[in-house]
Amino acid sequence: MKAIRGAMKKIFSSGLILATILALSSCGKSGNGELTGVQGRGKWFEPAPYGMTFVHRGSVNIGPNDQDPTWSSTPTKTVSVDAFWMDDTEITNNEYRQFVNWVRDSIARTLVGEQYPEFMISEDRDGNIIDPPRINWDERLEWDDPDYMDALEPMYIPSNERFFGKKEIDSRKLFYTYYWIDYQQAAKGANRYNYETESYEGTVIDQNGEERPIENRSSFIFGETAPVYPDTLVWIRDYTYAYNEPWTTKYFWHPGFDDYPVVGVTWQQAKAFCHWRTKLHNDYLNSHGEPEIQDYRLPTEVEWEYAARGDKDISMYPWGGYYTRDDDGRFLANFKPLRGNYVEDKGLVTLKVGTYDPNGFGLYDMAGNVAEWTISAYDESAYMYVNDFNPNFEYNARPNDPPVMKRKVIRGGSWKDIAPYLQVSTRSFEYQDTAKSYVGFRCVRSSFGNEF
Repeated sequence: MKAIRGAMKKIFSSGLILATILALSSCGKSGNGELTGVQGRGKWFEPAPYGMTFVHRGSVNIGPNDQDPTWSSTPTKTVSVDAFWMDDTEITNNEYRQFVNWVRDSIARTLVGEQYPEFMISEDRDGNIIDPPRINWDERLEWDDPDYMDALEPMYIPSNERFFGKKEIDSRKLFYTYYWIDYQQAAKGANRYNYETESYEGTVIDQNGEERPIENRSSFIFGETAPVYPDTLVWIRDYTYAYNEPWTTKYFWHPGFDDYPVVGVTWQQAKAFCHWRTKLHNDYLNSHGEPEIQDYRLPTEVEWEYAARGDKDISMYPWGGYYTRDDDGRFLANFKPLRGNYVEDKGLVTLKVGTYDPNGFGLYDMAGNVAEWTISAYDESAYMYVNDFNPNFEYNARPNDPPVMKRKVIRGGSWKDIAPYLQVSTRSFEYQDTAKSYVGFRCVRSSFGNEF
């Protein structure tokens, strides 16, 4: 009898323990009255973006190098930079051509869609109206199909403007329109949402410099339209008394220059490219039910300098040394190494991206080849007042602003510059609405979820 009671006690104890475990596990899923956070959100892993390299967070001393007496009166400043991804090379002609072709094809499909509805998507899978309609990229478009030729005619150069009667796409009609949120204006204290009046009481300044009241949160959304085709005439415009017509007629479109850095692109066009690249990637992720990624953008000038230093505390050049030649006397970048002698470093003008060795972060051409746009506005005294945490000075210049307000920082020096412009600390500028034969760009993307 005692043995039976003992066995029953063990069974009861085991059952009580099992019931307790089940209760705790079930309560854990339902909250159990404890702070557990939202469950079932999964784990996030950020894959390496194609063609980009990771630049871990760190600190850097911005300002002149210790061997730069010209700017020795300018103080240096220690700042910290968050992690980001950066294109390992400058954007090439062929990569930028993908953008141009996408814009061309989107305009073409929109024109054809006015007569043939199958080229536009006006309803989603649930039958809800899509306004405005989206482009249907799955529908095949033949440019020489007689049914579509009349609709596509506005895309071509008018017959009275054609050179020798050649029918070509009119690059002047290739525009990209995009929208962005002005978080700087949204963050102003005067523009906060008033919970008592249930309205915004501040004002915003639009792209034309006009002040208007905030109607709702959509008032912080601004639109921009940018021409996308590079200015191929920069090769002639930038240099007088020089025969550069072959570069004008061949550089952007000929397959032989596919892997060369794109030039003739304004700061505004570079920004438009970054937005399109973000859209291209996010549209793909959305179609596969995956979360969107951070926006592609131009780097701040401090991000650029930090990346150019290649994870070295003190370096005059991206390769870390004090000289522009290696131990065998060969030049380490594409620039103007000698008076009038451009070819001593292997190239006359630009070279294929990645011709020279990368720096410590795995980034190519951070010195020479082409100078690169940054998102930062140029101010001689910017280092005096920018924050020491992710520092940046950015200004969205309006059309009626004076030219001095339209200066944007370029970095890295180019094929036409002498060695001092290649130093990682050297700052220079160009105007945001100008295009040059020696200025290109590369994109960055802020990183999240990476600790180091």
